[in-house]
Order: sequence, then structure tokens, then C-alpha cells
Amino acid sequence: MNKFDPATAIQRIDGRDANRGVNPAICDSATFTFPEAHLMTETFHGETEGYFLYSRHWNPSNLALCQRLAAMEGTEAAWVTGSGLAAITCALLHEVSAGDHIVASMTTYGGTFAFMANYLKKFNVDCTFVNMQNLDAVKKALDEHPNTKVVYTETMNNPLLRIANVPELSKMAHAHGAKLIVDNTFTPMIFSPCRLGADVTVYSMTKYINGTNDCVAGAICGSAEYIGSLIDVNNGTCMLLGPVLDPMRSASINKNLHTLHIRMKKHGENAMYLAKRFKEVGFKYNYPGLPEHPDYQLFCSMMNEGYGFGGMISIDMGTADRASKIMELMQQKGVGYLAVSLGYFKTLFSNSGKSTSSEVPEDIQKEMGMSEGLIRFSMGLDNDIEATFHLIKESVDAFNS
Repeated sequence: MNKFDPATAIQRIDGRDANRGVNPAICDSATFTFPEAHLMTETFHGETEGYFLYSRHWNPSNLALCQRLAAMEGTEAAWVTGSGLAAITCALLHEVSAGDHIVASMTTYGGTFAFMANYLKKFNVDCTFVNMQNLDAVKKALDEHPNTKVVYTETMNNPLLRIANVPELSKMAHAHGAKLIVDNTFTPMIFSPCRLGADVTVYSMTKYINGTNDCVAGAICGSAEYIGSLIDVNNGTCMLLGPVLDPMRSASINKNLHTLHIRMKKHGENAMYLAKRFKEVGFKYNYPGLPEHPDYQLFCSMMNEGYGFGGMISIDMGTADRASKIMELMQQKGVGYLAVSLGYFKTLFSNSGKSTSSEVPEDIQKEMGMSEGLIRFSMGLDNDIEATFHLIKESVDAFNS
């Protein structure tokens, strides 16, 4: 267990603006002026501080959010994007060229899987998908592909909720001259991947970080040198592809970030309660916060103290048809919403194989151990979680009867 405290790191930042407002002013300018011509040239080349060029490069509102994200992650810098997938794809594209190779987790978000398995082929970049819990398989893939430039994984994978051994994966990647990129969307504040050895951490801020499902946004966290290279005007992937986040959204996320630690604790508290009750009634469930989970000890060794085990939990209803009927009943009874995404204040649930993992071929879904009846829950901020449990149980029992 780690002693790093992401919430306190955020709290220590002085967020006042030039007018001493407690929240940074929202800057909706696309372009910025310079008092002297040479400063424009120097800013183009990244040789100045305190000057802004164009909002595709930097914007004061985006910078304010990035400073807090870097503090949360324990990294030198961060950059924000218009979606989580934009963060993931830009981070990957920045590291690979034609003829390069990626070793990636077989169990990963469907959009990420599709990008690596299908889209990158256009650029002659190949990807080997492996079980990240099998470190021998990771090593074998690295040994067989000396042109590997990236090892890619999720800290808690989607949707099976297995935990990646970030410290060991980091050592293996670096020994082969590759970088480790980690998607930490499911577990902000709980894990700090770059402090555990990852080179880059990516997020879909749409989920827990923002927490209100009213925008789409992403983030990339890493060293100052790395973030600087991403926005280089000549070769920076983010600068040239332009996945910029609107400053109005940055300002909103910035405020929500200050309650993230409170929300993560409550999401985790509710998921833990359900896991224990699911165990009591004999549901086939999956939650990494109980000792019987195969990665429980690993989770405990990597986690930041005090933020819980996360708000994601799943149950296996056996078949897709059965899962669909039970989800419809749960929505009717008010458990939450039949919807994709996660990190919302209401509970969200979906059948992963037919939704967020549908881009993954069925044979690979079976290989990774994903049941067609898997229901993934993103637990909300329910105040009466016992009542929520009874509504879930009533939904399952009603279908069984």
C-alpha cells in the first residue's frame, strides 16, 4: 500500500486566478496576443513560459486542469483531449511508426482493442494481445517482437476487473526498450501508475474524474519532456491531430476534480457492500476488493491508502438473453440505468459483450474468459445501498421465477 495522497496534492494547488477568484477564470479565446514579435516566434518553438499561442496548443483553462491532473498523478505534466479515446490513440500514435509493434492486454476497452487490432494496420503497426496477468506470456511476446515500442494495459481491466502488475510490467517493458502506457480510467486516485513505474497514464475523464456524464474528455499524464513532445508544433501528435478539449469543459471538470476523492470512496463503499451481499446470496460475482479475488493482494500492494477498491462490480447471469431481461427489470425497478459508461452518480449497468466490448471478436471474448451473460455495474452514489441490493435481488428472483 502506498502513502501518496492524490486528493491532498490537488488541494495544495493555489487555484485563484489573476482577479483572485476562487475558481480559475474561463478563457474562451482561440488565439492570444504578444507584446513583442519575438515572443511569438519563441512561443512557437516552446522557448517561453507564461505565454499562450493558440488554444489547440495551450489554453489557460486547460492548463489549470492539467496542473491538477499532474498533481493527482504525481507526474510532471499532463495534457487534456476531447475524449478518452483521443488520449489513448494520441499516446499510442506518438510512440510508434511503420514497422513497429505493440504488446497489449487482451482484455481491454473495445474501442481501444479495435484501434490497435484494426486501425493501426493501415500504418503497418502490428499488435500482439496477451493475458497481462500471465507475465511469462508478456515476456514471450516481447522476446518474439524486438520491434515492440509500447506495452499497453489497463490498471483494472474492462470488463473482467483483473489488475495489472504495473511495477513488473514496467520493468519488462523497459528491459526491452519499450514504454509502458496504462489506462487508469477505472481507478483514479486508487492507483497512480506513473508512480508505480508506468511512463504514461491515460484517462477517459468522461467517467469518474468528471463524474456527471455531461461531457466527453480525456487526459494524458507523464513527464514534462513527454508532454512537451506531444504538443510540439512540428511533430507533436496532439498538436497535429488537434483533439483539443473545449476550455468551458476544462473549467467544469476542474471543479468536479475537487470532489473526486469523496466520490471514489462512496462508489467503492457501495460496490463493496454489494459484493458482500452477492456472496451471501450465492450470485456469481466479481469484485477485486474481497480476498478471494485472484488479484486482491496485488491490488493492496499497489493502491493508495484510503480510496477503496473501486466502484466497478459484475455479476454473471449465464446468457445474454437472461442478462438483458434482468437489466430491463432493474431499470424498471429503479436500480439505475441500462447504459454504457461509468463513474456517474446513478448506477449504470450493461452487458459488456454486447456493448463496450462488442468490438472484441467473440472467440477472443471466450479466450479472455468473458461470459456472454456478464453484467457490468458502475455503482452510483446511492445513500441507501441496502435498498439497492434488494432491488437487484428482486430483479434476479423475478426472472428466475
